[in-house]
Amino acid sequence: MRMGRIFVTLSLVFVITISFAALVQKQKTAMLPFRSSNSLPQSAVVNSFSCSLFTFPNCESPLFLLSSVPRVNNAETPASVLSNSTRTELYDFIQANPGVQFRGICNQLGLSIGLVQFHLGVLTKAGLISFFRDGKYKRFFASKRFSKKQMRIISVLRHETAGSILRTILERNEVSHCKLANELSITSQGLTWQMNLLRKNHLIVESKANKKLLYYIKYANTALLTEMAKLVKQA
Repeated sequence: MRMGRIFVTLSLVFVITISFAALVQKQKTAMLPFRSSNSLPQSAVVNSFSCSLFTFPNCESPLFLLSSVPRVNNAETPASVLSNSTRTELYDFIQANPGVQFRGICNQLGLSIGLVQFHLGVLTKAGLISFFRDGKYKRFFASKRFSKKQMRIISVLRHETAGSILRTILERNEVSHCKLANELSITSQGLTWQMNLLRKNHLIVESKANKKLLYYIKYANTALLTEMAKLVKQA
């Protein structure tokens, strides 16, 4: 009895294997006219074959739609990636607004989150843009345009309060803690917190004179910070 069941099982497996192989061969034969013609791209032939093989009506199944999402391959050039108008718009906007964060892109261009995520992924994979991690934010830049230090400075300048502090010190060369807090309308404690962050980024130096706490830009960063501040202001 047991041997009989094993024999039946093996027979069923054999029949299913032969049937599947015959179906595959039939599909390959049916697709030969397409392969000999240049009217359809290879991807279309593959999708059509997959659709018939798994009997998805009109190729509208979720699996088919997922496999049809365009992907960037190694053969694609920056020019071909930018042939899409939305990607071109995103790329031009990031070039004009270095250090812009994700939400800023969506809001300024009026594009949906999903659409922006998709096209930013394509642009990043193609090597056209890169991003700098700024806490919980990703800030986007045109690739190979800025050094890591420049991206870090631009990211700091993009923060409203920190940017205002740095611009004020740049204009004055040196400013006291009290004056800076009054000019920017922030509390002394709030300014201290901001200064600690700027000091960690090696952008400012502090000193004491006549019981006053003074701030000034670290000399080595003055020229670079001035240049980046103008760039962010223009954008």
